[in-house]
Amino acid sequence: MDIQHDEAKKKFRVEVDGYTAYVAYDIHDGGLDIRHTIVPEEIGGRGIASALVKTAYDYAACHGLKPIATCSYAVTWLKRHPEYEGDISSDYGGDGTCAL
Repeated sequence: MDIQHDEAKKKFRVEVDGYTAYVAYDIHDGGLDIRHTIVPEEIGGRGIASALVKTAYDYAACHGLKPIATCSYAVTWLKRHPEYEGDISSDYGGDGTCAL
């Protein structure tokens, strides 16, 4: 999977079968906060979301940033990967929404 980092747009993205999947993030308070994980239904179920989130959090680790999750997928991912020692954002609503 050829995941690209677009720093200007704060996204990690990949194109699969003509569809683009991505995670969008913000950097604040010493952390990289995944705000949205988007994978079109047509390419779902292939582990793309997990690969994107992992790539973003590996980037965070390499740059001394704490993994933070606002997006419900990223929250679930961090719970499954405690070795990343991530935090759930105060913006996370707990019901799959953001409290923005």
